[in-house]
Amino acid sequence: MSDRHLLDNPAWASLTGPHARFAERCGGALRYPDDVSPFFALPDEPGPADWNDLAKLAGPGATVAVTGDAIAAPDGLPDGWEVVAHGEGVQLVGDDVVPAPDDEAVRLRAADVPEMLDLVARTQPGPFRPRTIEMGTYLGIRRGGALVAMAGERLHPPGWTEISAVCTDPAFRRQGLASRLVLAVAAGIRARGETPFLHAAASNVSAIRVYEALGFRLRRRTTFATVRVPADMPVA
Repeated sequence: MSDRHLLDNPAWASLTGPHARFAERCGGALRYPDDVSPFFALPDEPGPADWNDLAKLAGPGATVAVTGDAIAAPDGLPDGWEVVAHGEGVQLVGDDVVPAPDDEAVRLRAADVPEMLDLVARTQPGPFRPRTIEMGTYLGIRRGGALVAMAGERLHPPGWTEISAVCTDPAFRRQGLASRLVLAVAAGIRARGETPFLHAAASNVSAIRVYEALGFRLRRRTTFATVRVPADMPVA
């Protein structure tokens, strides 16, 4: 559809754009390598052939992370596919965010991944894999040498960059560390001439309030879903 926006299908826009280097493709279906991100992507209005390609790409019985837009396509889920988990979310854009570099924020690198994975496991900000750090810049704040807060870049549609993995060790919350890191990551995004955006669970009202206070605004509501490929799906 001509009126579709890149952010309506951000995983597809990323994998066919700036993140094409990561793309694993089968016909009309795309995915990130599993150790980078769990996201799969389909065209804006997937048809039966695209779902068949997705099944081939994922494998029989596999679970696949897709957006609600794919499920809400005209034909919906094909016969035999099952929604195993779903959640309501919001997408916010940072047109009015005033970025602010942070002197305490440090660039996180491959050597920091074990600590990053540990922090994610304790705070549950969303999917983060061993190679997620390759998707963009990740910044962290350390106290006493330990990583206590981080945020970074995930999906990357042309002209846009998603801020993700925003998390703080419970012992260091209510100090504004997450807000500072979001603005610091936004500074890097703005320096490239791009606009930051992010996603949050619709139920996470406190986080949404913080993001809106930083200048983000609601663009749309969305659904995050995990679907299961039929176990008897032919892959030839």
